[in-house]
Amino acid sequence: MAIASAFDILGPVMVGPSSSHTAGALRIARLAAGLCPGRVAHVKFTLYNSFARTHEGHGTDRALVAGILGMDADDPRIRDSFDVARDAGLEWDFAYADAASGQGLHPNTVDVSMTDAEGGVTSARGESIGGGRARLVSVNGVAVTLTGDMHTLFVAHRDVPGMLAMMTAALGNAGVNIAHMSSYRTTPGELAYAVFEMDSEPSDVVVNYVSAAPDVFSATLVRRIGSAAPAAASSPLEFSSGQELLSLCRDRGASIGQVMRDRERDLRGEEQTRAMAARVRDVMRAETGEPLAHPGQTLGGMIGGNAARFQSAPDPLLDPTLHRAASYAMATLERSASMGVIVAAPTAGASGVLPGSLLACAEKLGAGDEEVELALFCAAAVGALIERGASVAGAEGGCQAEVGTAAAMSAAALAQLAGAEPARCLDAATIAIGNLLGLVCDPVRGLVEVPCQARNVIGVSDAMTAAQMAMGGITLPTSFDDAVRAMRDVGRSLPEALRETALGGFAAAPSSNDPAWIKARAVAACEGCGGCE
Repeated sequence: MAIASAFDILGPVMVGPSSSHTAGALRIARLAAGLCPGRVAHVKFTLYNSFARTHEGHGTDRALVAGILGMDADDPRIRDSFDVARDAGLEWDFAYADAASGQGLHPNTVDVSMTDAEGGVTSARGESIGGGRARLVSVNGVAVTLTGDMHTLFVAHRDVPGMLAMMTAALGNAGVNIAHMSSYRTTPGELAYAVFEMDSEPSDVVVNYVSAAPDVFSATLVRRIGSAAPAAASSPLEFSSGQELLSLCRDRGASIGQVMRDRERDLRGEEQTRAMAARVRDVMRAETGEPLAHPGQTLGGMIGGNAARFQSAPDPLLDPTLHRAASYAMATLERSASMGVIVAAPTAGASGVLPGSLLACAEKLGAGDEEVELALFCAAAVGALIERGASVAGAEGGCQAEVGTAAAMSAAALAQLAGAEPARCLDAATIAIGNLLGLVCDPVRGLVEVPCQARNVIGVSDAMTAAQMAMGGITLPTSFDDAVRAMRDVGRSLPEALRETALGGFAAAPSSNDPAWIKARAVAACEGCGGCE
């Protein structure tokens, strides 16, 4: 299996606060809405497991409604999606399944039942699998797989001979290349579904032709969501392990960042790669700076203004570069927690680690845009390997999967930025992984605020010290690839209460759930600050 695109790891560019629970939830709803033959008039969402327990704090409810409305993950209207839906005449309901109902399901699961203006009902079950990615796993009770990474024609038809031949001929005659085709049915001779994933978008004429064919109940086109690389594209620079990546670097005499950038150019072309890298870089600069200049309230009100207070602390104990990096990381979490636009790197919950450490160190070293972008591609390569071999989702692997991965990505990027050879960059990532192995995910009140902001600061410190250790010749006996396998195994061993369910750790502490205590602490922190607007 090929690793992800660089921009699946350095992305999505999205409205916070959670890549799994906000961007991923939006993607599920948008995929589901694309299957509805008519305009959605009413939708009911049934949330399971982590989704059910933390939906309000993550903005999952707003994101789901936004997805039905067709919004993109970086649309600033997501925060106000309920008002937008009312204006559009969309009605919605939420239901929350109990623990027993969620047994055996993915931690982030939602059922979407849509009624169109003509009274027709379409239902789908979706899973948010981390980093803003998602998939539909059933439609109208029939098991399917639909990701939205490609333009997809979804056809409900009677299971009779010749149907698939008719549909493939229609697409072929229109010059549409089918990248992947799947067929699902309930009972022979009765309802069946055909799913065509295509390299290009078919015209309305083709879709209408298929829709009007005998024994076809409906045909809907689900347009590609986001900027996934074309499935038909390929690159000779494929790797599935750290060892394979180092071999490519040796063969080409290139850095990790150069190999990953060249792979991305093969997949999507130089112009798009350059534009997307520049956007990631520019959003990172905005997310690290704006909350410092203009502090404000977050969704849960627990961390707003912390970054500015930290930055202006008198006589800081930290080295100036680490102090600046920590300030940037804290600022990014505040922007995310106020449903501002950020880059998930690799997730929204860990989004402050990479920009905080990389931009602060780039300022110290006088690095230019080209060097910063190559370091970002290095980080993406490390993150893609971790995602492939373990997980980047807190609901699957705890905070080690989010902040731990971000720290490993950042450590490798910093080492490359400072001139280290590829092997030392992976050594830095390995050290960073080991330092945060087993870190739990316990969001207080279900919000991506506490302890998330402080853990992003720890991730920054981990990345910077790990990079310095590796560059000093300090290594671990564990290989990078074995470190990733250890992350996977430890993540699977964590109890459910410590995997983004808000049922354990700090989230279960009595004071964490005492509104009077929280308010008193917030007031005490703000006294004399004058930073928030």
